[in-house]
Amino acid sequence: MNTKQSRIRRARKTRAKIAAVKAIRLAIHRTNSHVYAQIISADGGTVMASASSNDKDMRAQLPNGGNVAAAAAVGKRLAEKAKGLGIEKVAFDRSGFRFHGRVKALAEAAREGGLVF
Repeated sequence: MNTKQSRIRRARKTRAKIAAVKAIRLAIHRTNSHVYAQIISADGGTVMASASSNDKDMRAQLPNGGNVAAAAAVGKRLAEKAKGLGIEKVAFDRSGFRFHGRVKALAEAAREGGLVF
């Protein structure tokens, strides 16, 4: 089993638990170059809000999209969008990634922005 398959296996368990409680989820994905985050509806079929370090306005602000500062900016931006939609409570789906570094920075920035998870 390679690294990607292991990560997807870990993510599957988390997503099953989130689907069972029918919660709105904050799903993230990270690559070496960028960080992506989406708020997905409870039925799992609709992306309600999204933000990434690859967005045009974010690229202008950030010299590097794949670091902790970029992840924090994405988390803050997504929290603003969620507040605009009236979303306050979400379930955090880290997609099998470890909760440290960029994942942790995004989560903490989203919490500071007003999201509860």
